[in-house]
Amino acid sequence: MRNLLGGKGANLAEMANIGLPVPPGFTITTEVCSAFYENGRAYPAELESQIEDAMGRVEKAMGLRFGDANAPLLVSVRSGARVSMPGMMDTVLNLGLNDETVEGLVRSSGDARFAWDSYRRFIQMYGSVVLGVPHHRFEDILEQAKRELGKEDDTALSAEDWQLVVKDYKSIVQNETGKPFPENPKDQLWGAIGAVFGSWMNPRANTYRKLHDIPASWGTAVNVQSMVFGNMGDDCATGVCFTRDPSTGENIFYGEYLINAQGEDVVAGIRTPQPMSAERATPDQNPMEKALPQAYQEMLKVRELLERHYKDMQDIEFTVQSNKLYLLQTRNGKRTAAAALRIAIDMAREGLITQEDAITRVPPSSLDQLLHPVLDPKAERTQLARGLPASPGAATGVIAFSAEDVEDRAAKGEDVILVRIETSPEDVHGMHAARGVLTTRGGMTSHAAVVARGMGRVCVAGAGSITVDYKAQTLSVGGHTLKAGDWITLDGGTGAVYLGRVPTIPPSLSGDFSTLMGWADSVRRLGIRANAETPEDAETARRFGAEGIGLCRTEHMFFGPDRIGHVRQMIMTEEPEARARAIGALLPFQRDDFSALFRIMAGLPVTIRLLDPPLHEFLPHGEAELKDVAAALGQSVDALRARRSALSEANPMLGHRGCRLGISYPEIYAMQVRAITEAALAVSKETGKAVIPEIMIPLVGTKAELDLVRKACESVIADVLKEQNAELTYTIGTMIELPRAAITADQIAESADFFSFGTNDLTQTTLGLSRDDAGSFLPAYVEKGLLPQDPFISIDREGVGALVRMGVEKGRATKPDLKLGICGEHGGDPLSISFFEEVGLDYVSCSPFRVPVARLASAQAALAARRNAVKA
Repeated sequence: MRNLLGGKGANLAEMANIGLPVPPGFTITTEVCSAFYENGRAYPAELESQIEDAMGRVEKAMGLRFGDANAPLLVSVRSGARVSMPGMMDTVLNLGLNDETVEGLVRSSGDARFAWDSYRRFIQMYGSVVLGVPHHRFEDILEQAKRELGKEDDTALSAEDWQLVVKDYKSIVQNETGKPFPENPKDQLWGAIGAVFGSWMNPRANTYRKLHDIPASWGTAVNVQSMVFGNMGDDCATGVCFTRDPSTGENIFYGEYLINAQGEDVVAGIRTPQPMSAERATPDQNPMEKALPQAYQEMLKVRELLERHYKDMQDIEFTVQSNKLYLLQTRNGKRTAAAALRIAIDMAREGLITQEDAITRVPPSSLDQLLHPVLDPKAERTQLARGLPASPGAATGVIAFSAEDVEDRAAKGEDVILVRIETSPEDVHGMHAARGVLTTRGGMTSHAAVVARGMGRVCVAGAGSITVDYKAQTLSVGGHTLKAGDWITLDGGTGAVYLGRVPTIPPSLSGDFSTLMGWADSVRRLGIRANAETPEDAETARRFGAEGIGLCRTEHMFFGPDRIGHVRQMIMTEEPEARARAIGALLPFQRDDFSALFRIMAGLPVTIRLLDPPLHEFLPHGEAELKDVAAALGQSVDALRARRSALSEANPMLGHRGCRLGISYPEIYAMQVRAITEAALAVSKETGKAVIPEIMIPLVGTKAELDLVRKACESVIADVLKEQNAELTYTIGTMIELPRAAITADQIAESADFFSFGTNDLTQTTLGLSRDDAGSFLPAYVEKGLLPQDPFISIDREGVGALVRMGVEKGRATKPDLKLGICGEHGGDPLSISFFEEVGLDYVSCSPFRVPVARLASAQAALAARRNAVKA
């Protein structure tokens, strides 16, 4: 009943049902939270009487009465969303205390110091959480009191000391709010309930939900529970423990506790906690195993029982009151990716869960933590700025503001971070040589982000607080001005940018990683390919288990320093002979490029996309570059300047690109197809393994376009095969990236051997968004609920997804065995992969470092599809 009771309420009820010592209490459901916000923060009419009835049952169970001056019942009021959100919402302890009930607590406990300590804690927590008094005001009073009394620890203060603190605390509340501290326990209770519901929408909770895709509509439950006290003396304690190590996954009891304390003392860092087990204690520590041996032995039994009951690692909060153990909470524990992996594998081997359960236990996106270096958590750091976590891992290097500077520095053995306002395809060689990329503009699927992920480079994008001055060669932010050659560190997992060098820890892929991947591969249906165009990318993809290349972007090969000149000559000249010479010079480069990929992929499919981007991306920019091209062509600079102007477009991404280039300049595609064919024949002969190239024609909108370009490609292939007296099996397909192509997919399928959905451009053309520019407002759209998530990160199911589904259905209606894949950035997104499994694609293709993520996500999607089929 987690959706109704919240995670905490459901688990408290469950622990009570299996006979564990849980203090009595009741849960106000998540439905009340939803009603609270829908009705202008007003409660349902029947709630008050229901709470009174529930409180009566708790009073009976405890033998105490709420608000009674002689035997007072005190309660905690705590949040409990259906998904754990640790530390995000508000809690109030010791509720029910006032000037009368505190005396009753003194009499019933026989300990005045404990009673007045509990009272000051309640005023401090209630004043801060419910009444809005800044927390530090209370801390200042406490610190001043300890200084005046000459005492260091809170535990050293007497009952009389706490009475003086309570008096000062109440004065602060009066001064800050203009009202006295509420004495009526019922008023206190309703104030605390309202504060917990209110905290569901506080800024930190909103941010946490956004980061973890938790809908605001879920709401939180409120748990009202009788208090048990860990601060009544040295036979009392409070603590938090995990049934296994949440950092490593090791099967050891892991936790901390404090004697004579309440829960906030452990989590707030006011006092240094002690370890649970003697094995993990240093000589100067006092482990619970020795200090409270009876309670510790009970905790060992609880540990085993809860793990076997929930079949997962548990995070447990407990209190010991007069040597009696009480459990305040259990939940599935948060853990690192390495721990999640080890726990899943170990529990499957222990027979606690099945292999299929183990596959579903590891969040696919968390695998990024295992594949990239990460910052040393113990290292000191100074944060400069924060952008978007566009490509995971950690990288430290010297700043360079141009791709050329990166290459120069990298050639000397330096680690370099490329810093740009935004990147373009011309920066690719610099990105490749860099350890990481930092941009001040752009989103999670901007050019920088997409290419960096593909290369496995760390990337922080859209760090808008940073100002880059190319002329001065400086980066400025928050009072710091750094120049080229200064050191910075990027955390691609969080989007943070740090000053100087922060040490990193290298990744280690253990046997558990291979085991889980093997289990995932045994159940998944979708094939997993990689987007790769360099030998390094291809080798990385194979190492991570890719089953071929789903997208080789040939334009990235054109930017090499040894070939960009020929590319510019090819597009700048209007003379057929000069263009033919330039294209002829590019042919051997392309043939070598494709040969390397075919060799590495060793018979696996390689999908090569013919030239796609608009020619303006290759144009010479500065006067020096223009002069170089003019000299090579033997033409005047003025003539080429005019040619450059003629080639410029107002909206090039919707202009002269893709198959339109192949139609306008058929000789470009002819060169590429010849290079592909010659490379395939050569590698096939060299290795003895059949090479089956898949030639992909981009940006097709009509069947007529595909027919024309396909015919030209087949003519070139036939010429090469005739020249070499050889045979070759190949396929020719297209990229579905325009709405019209999806709508007319039944016609286009007549001329295509395969479809690959280019969901990056399909999202742009469907939603009318530029992925490079939308970062300035898309986050606000997601925040306001106008879009469920960034459509460039997870596919827009209702719009773009509907076009993909239409393309699949129409394509297969014409050609039932039509091979269907996806090669946009969504190919590495677990949520999107679930959709691609649902619509029946054959494979997904993603950046090399996302291949393990896609393997695991597709296995989870296949298991979910099986479960849904059984339910149906």
